[in-house]
Amino acid sequence: MSDTITSDLVLFWHRRDLRLSDNQGLHAAFERSEKVIGVFCLDPHLLNADDVAPARVSYMLGCLRELATSYRTLGSRLLVVQGDPIATLPTLAIAVGASAVYWNRDVEPYARQRDREVAAELRDRQISVEAGWDQLMHIPGAIRTSTIDSKPYTVFTPFRKNWSRQPQTDPVPSPTRAIDLTPAELQSAQQAGTIEIPSDGALGIEWNGGFPIAPGEAAAKAKLKQFVADAIFRYHTDRELPSVVGTSGLSAALKFGAIGIREVWQATHQAAKGCRNDVAASDGVRTWQDELIWREFYQTVLYFFPALADGPYREMWQDFPWENDRRKFQAWCDGRTGYPIVDAAMRQLKETGWMHNRCRMIVASFLTKDLCIDWRWGERYFMQHLVDGDLAANNGGWQWSASSGMDPKPLRIFNPTTQGKKFDPDATYIRKWLPEIRTLETKRIHGGGLTPLEAQSYGYVTPIVDHTVQQKRFKEIYKQQKEKYS
Repeated sequence: MSDTITSDLVLFWHRRDLRLSDNQGLHAAFERSEKVIGVFCLDPHLLNADDVAPARVSYMLGCLRELATSYRTLGSRLLVVQGDPIATLPTLAIAVGASAVYWNRDVEPYARQRDREVAAELRDRQISVEAGWDQLMHIPGAIRTSTIDSKPYTVFTPFRKNWSRQPQTDPVPSPTRAIDLTPAELQSAQQAGTIEIPSDGALGIEWNGGFPIAPGEAAAKAKLKQFVADAIFRYHTDRELPSVVGTSGLSAALKFGAIGIREVWQATHQAAKGCRNDVAASDGVRTWQDELIWREFYQTVLYFFPALADGPYREMWQDFPWENDRRKFQAWCDGRTGYPIVDAAMRQLKETGWMHNRCRMIVASFLTKDLCIDWRWGERYFMQHLVDGDLAANNGGWQWSASSGMDPKPLRIFNPTTQGKKFDPDATYIRKWLPEIRTLETKRIHGGGLTPLEAQSYGYVTPIVDHTVQQKRFKEIYKQQKEKYS
């Protein structure tokens, strides 16, 4: 605890850190003041965006409700305001008499511009701003190439090697000190243009599909504890099987910061220590750690290359001649392509707001390479449905699949039939999400498509494209485009 702790009231602005524990910015606020009030802004720029997902907003509101309860337990409050934060945050800070506003920084282009404008408005009103980093183990710029010009990495493998050599930061402690706000301070806070945390319906959101993990910090901690005690040791194999619960389920919690990355990494480190003499189990832990590093890689490259949010990294993809057939795109969205593994995955997404990562790669390859549809169409559709939709990770994954991003292997095409046979060999996953063909023999499900008469009798569809034909066609288009830029 700082020796210079004051009785000045400070605000902590929550954004992608909907928790109290392992929260670096909140910890810094408690180090400064004995009176900390939380605030969250329902930003219309984000809530009214074309790519907002009902599942994601509903999960976020659930996290806010638990966070509000946690603040009350400490004797404080989580204030909620609605409107443009550039106007609402300074107004709230003045109304409650805050001397400072703390927050954790973000990598996304909109958030960075918003934060600069909010900070300027606060400083104009003589309110200090304290913004640090929390969502990454290593802040952007800490992991750079060893070349003379020391550039940010654009390839994952050397980034991972450098990242792994760095000392890892321990979690910061949770606030435990009671916040002794006076009745007058509480009253002014609650009357400062704040609102109650709205219901889904009040925001025009309707989501009944549930979540892969319950909203909030408590559920995230429990899920992490469960995962590192068991499934993490088989992660390197089970993560590839969509019919098996072999992943952590923490992606939504990490997106909204319902759990801190340092706490997560520490848990993996403890798991690794416990299985040093078990090669297979160690592989499982290491593979999941690599996935966490992939998350940091995508966050970091978005920070240094913000144009990725709007377009491809590789020049030759800037004017790639996508065919963009809307009828085929709609078939893909509806899970009616005639390729069972693709259709099962798309229906899982629509019904649950989540999709297994192996399936994300399969459907992305199919959209871009088989249907020759711009990856940005798929990226946006995912963000309209995913509970864990994150700009950096989603964009990075789609550009990886489309071959337009930062990848040393620029052309990658998945065969959807082969992928289905390999990763859902018994068609368990397919049968779950495609009930109309549940009674078909497995070899028929994986057999490359039904005849038109059979498809009609089962209420299914024949393949909308021939993968072999489309693969050759795409390779030819790619070759021509590559020669154009050579």
